[in-house]
Parts: sequence; structure tokens; C-alpha cells
Amino acid sequence: MLKPVDNLVDGIYADLRLKLQRSAIAPSERLVDTEIAARHGISRMPAREALLRLVAEGYLVGTTRGFAVRELSPADISGLFEVRRQLEPRAAASAARDLTPEVAGKLSELFALIEKALAEGDLPALLAANVDYRNAWLEAVRNPHMAATIARFIDYFQSVRIGTFADPATAATYISSLSRIQSAFMARDPLMAQDRMMLFLFAAEEAFLSVRHRQLQEAERQALSGRRRSRRTK
Repeated sequence: MLKPVDNLVDGIYADLRLKLQRSAIAPSERLVDTEIAARHGISRMPAREALLRLVAEGYLVGTTRGFAVRELSPADISGLFEVRRQLEPRAAASAARDLTPEVAGKLSELFALIEKALAEGDLPALLAANVDYRNAWLEAVRNPHMAATIARFIDYFQSVRIGTFADPATAATYISSLSRIQSAFMARDPLMAQDRMMLFLFAAEEAFLSVRHRQLQEAERQALSGRRRSRRTK
């Protein structure tokens, strides 16, 4: 018996969304509906609907060769962090106040995985554990609309997140700030969690902007080099 189309769309959407969260889709990669459909053994339309849903939510953009990760401008990054600073400190305070022993245990386990991945230089594991840690503390936020909105805004950054974690010094600074939030959660201290989340977001914005500027400068250098080679061959 065939599964309902909506279930197929939801399944492909969830799979792609998880890959986006974990920066498993490179900005240079193109997502093509026919290729995704063939990989899942389904027709083209559910794959296309899932991709279009991700476009509507701002994670992907359409190109002449399929769909691609939305790349953020420095202005996009600053604007998104401005919104995050309105939501996440308050949400972190709520999570610290309402943290259950189960979620606290999960946070401790995941933060240990983050530290292990950082020490071993395991970038995929670090990205995955970071996303899982975020999802875990959001479980303690009683307002599901706030938690979902925060998750959505954080996920917009996957195109620059990999560049942030790829630099050992930047990653170490980032995780050090996260450790201070972890301490606030473990202390069940709402005010401390709120203040430390705000400081964390300012540091994260600076790191992400630095990475994005480097990416843009590298793209400009490559374009200039390409133009020079083209002129030499004429």
C-alpha cells in the first residue's frame, strides 16, 4: 500500500532539514528533485514539494541547476542576530527555570560530546552535537512557538556555521562561551542563563560575520583570478 503523499513530503523535508541543521549540505551543492526522488525510490513531486517548502521557509533558494543553500549577507547575519537576541536570552532563562533532571542529564551528555569532538578535531561530530545540544535545551522551553521560532532562526546560519567551527581557535572560543551557558543551566539560574546567552549571541555574531567576510573575500579573489585567466587565454 502506498504511503500518503503528505507523509512522503514530510519525510523528505525532515531528512533535508536535519542535513541542513548539521551543515551536511555544502553551499556549492545543488539539490535536484529528480535525484532526491531516485534516491528515495519515489516520484518527483513529493521531493519537489519538500524542496519548495524549504524555499518558502528561507533555507533554500532556487537556481538554474536545482536548489541551493541560502547564503547570508553580512546584513542578513546582523539582522537575524538582532531577532535572536530578542528571543533566546528569555528562552534560556525559561529553560533554566524549568529544566528537568532528564533534560539536564541530556545536556551534560551532549556538552561532553561537544568537548570531545572539539578536542579530536571531528568537525561533523562537533556540528551534530551542537545542533543536538540546542534542540535539547529548547525542550525545556514551555512555549512551543518560541522554541520553534528560535530553532528556525538558528538553522538559517548553516551556510556559515561550518566555517566557524572549521577554525580551531574560533570554535574553541565559541564552545567556551557555550560552557558558561551550560553552567547556568546546571545551576538552574534563570538570570545567569539569560545574561550568558546574550553575551554568547554577541560573540557568535562577531564570529559568524568574520567567517562570512572571509568567504566573500575568497570568492572575490577566485572571481578575479578567473577573469585574469580568461583574459590570458583570449
